[in-house]
Amino acid sequence: MRRNLGDWEREAAGRLDAMTATYYASGSRDQRTLQANRRGWQQWQLRHRVLVDVSQATTATTVLGQPVAHPILTAPTAFHGLAHPDAEQATARGTAAAGGRFVLSTLSNTPVEVVAAEGPTWFQLYVYKDRGATGAMVDRAREAGCQALVLTCDAAVLGTREGDVGFHLPPHLSLPNARPGAQGVPGVAGDSGLSRYVAEQLDQSLTWDDVTWLQERAGLPVVLKGIVRGDDAARAVDRGVAGIVVSNHGGRQLDAGVATADALAEVVEAVDGRCEVYVDGGLRRGTDVLVALALGARAVLVGRPALWGLAVDGADGVAAVLRQLQAELLEAMQLAGAPTVERVTSDLLRPMR
Repeated sequence: MRRNLGDWEREAAGRLDAMTATYYASGSRDQRTLQANRRGWQQWQLRHRVLVDVSQATTATTVLGQPVAHPILTAPTAFHGLAHPDAEQATARGTAAAGGRFVLSTLSNTPVEVVAAEGPTWFQLYVYKDRGATGAMVDRAREAGCQALVLTCDAAVLGTREGDVGFHLPPHLSLPNARPGAQGVPGVAGDSGLSRYVAEQLDQSLTWDDVTWLQERAGLPVVLKGIVRGDDAARAVDRGVAGIVVSNHGGRQLDAGVATADALAEVVEAVDGRCEVYVDGGLRRGTDVLVALALGARAVLVGRPALWGLAVDGADGVAAVLRQLQAELLEAMQLAGAPTVERVTSDLLRPMR
């Protein structure tokens, strides 16, 4: 019986090979950021309201003006083909079945056209040194029907994940959305093939001016992912972005970085309602989602839990994981006296003493 996401995680670990399990689970260096993400949501107490009619409570909301059944999006993560033969197509199908939104990674094993046909999809973008190739990816995402572009801002270089030394893609998997001619991520003895790929292919000179370039090229709402500071959030709003994801890359980039739960309020304050704010990192319970919403997030993104569901039961597993989180969120909302997402406000929170 799978009672919570921990049960899904343990079952997935038993199905994945050691290299894949380590790659999905790992954080950078001493994994301090990875651990801080989880602890961050547990530093809040909930002050519930009483005698509130919650008989018609609902988790329904909107993201970028589009209706969703719940504020739990599927975060962009790489290489779903390592978890299941149907790869990102199954993740997209499961996400759509649960009424959510899937953010497809540039480093996916399934073409964007196939994924977008399964349900509402946003495309996560890494910017390549070859801007022509980057522009072609943006055009493909738009023509495939993606509803937004999510630019990852915190990966100028790849954080060292010490457990990933020698990581490689099996020969049957490729990167069909990435730069042509860069299909493989080889394993290299004593080094991370993925780290070398990022250093060779991705543009380390990315600046705020490139956000403007992307907006002009995209013809889609642009969301910036990887912001943890109020001043950067203000710059993003000044550039006219549609949304911000408060993120530290799941603890996989800068170690000793600020937990997303701790960064969220500062970003929300700086944005001041001028664009939507989302958050990822360490959310494992419906009460975590409730805390994020109370801190001002429009929605949350979960990455590893979707991979656990995929590894265990394909598209059905992804849908089951998202529905479980949704059910936990609904219960928490009812018990907190917040029958709608709009009623989840900051007065429900008190810092843990």
